[in-house]
Amino acid sequence: MSGMTSSPRDRRVSQRIGAIAESATLKVDAKAKALKADGRPVIGFGAGEPDFPTPDYIVEAAVEACREPRNHRYTPAGGLPELKQAIVEKTRRDSGLEVEPAQVLVTNGGKQAIYAAFAAMLDPGDEVIVPAPYWTTYPEAIQLAGGVPVEVLADETQDYKVTVAQLEAARTEKTKVLLFVSPSNPTGAVYTAEEIREIGQWVEDHDLWVLTDEIYEHLVYDGADTGSMPVLCPFLVDNCVVVNGVAKTYAMTGWRVGWMIGPKDLVKAATNLQSHATSNVANVAQRAAIAALEGDLTAVAEMKTSFDRRRQTIVSMLNEIDGVVCPMPGGAFYAYPSVKGLLGREHDGRRVETSAELAEYILEKAEVAVVPGEAFGSPGYLRLSYALGDDDIVEGITRLQKLFA
Repeated sequence: MSGMTSSPRDRRVSQRIGAIAESATLKVDAKAKALKADGRPVIGFGAGEPDFPTPDYIVEAAVEACREPRNHRYTPAGGLPELKQAIVEKTRRDSGLEVEPAQVLVTNGGKQAIYAAFAAMLDPGDEVIVPAPYWTTYPEAIQLAGGVPVEVLADETQDYKVTVAQLEAARTEKTKVLLFVSPSNPTGAVYTAEEIREIGQWVEDHDLWVLTDEIYEHLVYDGADTGSMPVLCPFLVDNCVVVNGVAKTYAMTGWRVGWMIGPKDLVKAATNLQSHATSNVANVAQRAAIAALEGDLTAVAEMKTSFDRRRQTIVSMLNEIDGVVCPMPGGAFYAYPSVKGLLGREHDGRRVETSAELAEYILEKAEVAVVPGEAFGSPGYLRLSYALGDDDIVEGITRLQKLFA
C-alpha cells in the first residue's frame, strides 16, 4: 500500500551481499556444461581448470586418509601441522622464501585465502590498487572486506603489465595495499624480476602492503626471468602476504586447499576469522595436499609441457582471425585476445557492440563458450583458457575462424 513504510523484513538481502556479482567465469562454465548436458556440442574455454586428473599418488593418499579415524574429527582451524610444515618446505624449495609454520594459514582454496587476507588487512575505506585486467574475485573480496578497489588498466600494448608510473598516479592517502599477480589470470602476463623489484621498491617507498597471488608459479614459459616478490624484495617481508594453493599446479581445483603466508600477527588474525567462518579445511583434502607438496614435480612438468604446446596453438590460430590481436602469454593457461576489431560491426545481420554481446553471439552461433573482458575490468577482450584437450582447442578456434571469416 502507498504510504506504508518498509519493514526490515522487506529488505530480504543485505546491501553488502546483494552487491556481489556472481563469478563470471563459473557462470560461463556452468552454462557451457548445461548446454553439453542437453546434447549440444559446446566447447568451453571458460573455466581456469586443468583437464588432467589429479595424479594417482595424491588420490591414493586421500583414500588412505578416509580410513583413518583421526581424519574424521576436528583439527586445528589454521591447518594440520604436517601440512603447514609441508607448505614451509615447499615454499623454500620453489621460491626460496624462508617462513615458519606460524606464518601459514591453510584455507578452503585460494579464494578464501584472498578474502581472509583482505579482511585482516583492511578497514572501511582503505584502498587497494588492483591492476586490470583482473581476476573477477579480487574486487569482490576487497569490497566484502570493506575496502575500495582502485583499478589500474594495462592493455595489450604493454603486455598487460602495469608500470610504476601508473601505480603512482593511482595512489592516494587512503591507499593501503597493492594487489600483485604474476603469472596473471586472466592475461597470462609474467613480470620480469627487474619489473618486480621496481614495483616492490615503490611499495616500500610508500609504506604499503602487498598481496601477491602465486597460484600459477609453476606455469611460466620461455625461461622467463621472474620470481617471488618477497624473495626479490626481502625488505617487504613484514608487509607482504603470499597466496597460493594446490589447485592449478596439481590439477586439484575441486579439492579446495589453498593457503596464505604472511607476518604472524596478520596470519593469527586471519586464523581467528577462519575459526568462526569454516573451522578446519576438510582433513582428507589436507592429507592429499601433503602428498602433493611432498612429492616431486614430475606430473607438474608434464602438464606444463602440454600447456605450452596448447599455448602456441591457440595464440597462432586466434591471430589468424581478422580483427583479433592476441599477445603470447608468458604464463598460466589463458589467452587474452583483443577483439576490438570485431566490435561495432554486423555479424549475421546482428550488430555487436561489446565483448559481452560478442561472447553471447559466439556461444549461440558457434557453440563455443568464452568469458568477455567486462568480467575482468577490460571491455573489448575475451579470455580463453587453454587448459583443455588439444583437439578441442583446434575445433573450438576453427569454429571461431569460420564464424568470422
